[in-house]
This record gives sequence, structure tokens and C-alpha cells, in this order.
Amino acid sequence: MQYLWAFLIGGAFCVIGQLLIDYTKLTPARILVGYVVTGVILTAFGWYEPLINFAGAGASVPLTGFGYTLASGVKQALELQGWLGIFTGGLAATAGGITAAIVFSYLAALVSKSKPH
Repeated sequence: MQYLWAFLIGGAFCVIGQLLIDYTKLTPARILVGYVVTGVILTAFGWYEPLINFAGAGASVPLTGFGYTLASGVKQALELQGWLGIFTGGLAATAGGITAAIVFSYLAALVSKSKPH
């Protein structure tokens, strides 16, 4: 059942993104930023963690989950380090994901053969 909920919640995020692309003049970059900011805002109100507990990867993998991780990292670092945590917490919490994205993108670039347009 957990896989079904992850699929449905993650799919709902995708449907919302596709509707925004199809029916608004928002660029994909603005939609992506909007997802991250939405994750931060929902985390600030305490609404995103219950969604992650319910949907698992369906809520933690999309970009709203990245916003959740940023906000959670800032919150934890603020408690441990004080005001300095506002500047360091988000980066420390997301460093693994950012590093993985860079490394795997580089590996994909090495393996694939680009074609001129």
C-alpha cells in the first residue's frame, strides 16, 4: 500500500507541474523554483512532514521534498548553532543530494555522446 500512495502523491506533483506548463505562461525554471519554495513554506507551517510520513518517496523525492530538506536543515542548525545556522543549515542538509546530482550528471556527460543542434 505504501508504494501505491508514493506513486499517487508523486504523480499528483507531476500532474500539477504539467498543468502549470500547459495552462500558464510560467517557464519550467519558475515552476521548479515554485516547487522548492512551496516545500519550504509547507515545512514552515508543519504540513509537509506528515505528507512525507504518509507518502514516503512520493513526497520526499520531488522538488518540494528538496525544499523540505532545506527548511529542516535550517531549523536544526538554528537550534544547534544559533543565527549562523540560518546560513549554513540548508546547504549542510542538502549537500549529499547536490553532490550526487553533480557527480551523476558528469558521469552521464562522459558516457553519452552529444549531438550538435
